[in-house]
Amino acid sequence: MTAFLKTIARDQQGATAVEYGLILALVFLAMLGAVRTFGQNAIAMWDDLSIEITEASKKNN
Repeated sequence: MTAFLKTIARDQQGATAVEYGLILALVFLAMLGAVRTFGQNAIAMWDDLSIEITEASKKNN
């Protein structure tokens, strides 16, 4: 039993997998934030364009 516990204590594979998982989670969160910001900026741009087109259309009529 003691040998088994010592083997588990020396095993680094599980710790490495956890580290990679945390890195992956942080990368995912950064990407999610970037995509969300890009989406909000794109929506704002198209809303502004729509308003400008509507106002220009009203001036021409």
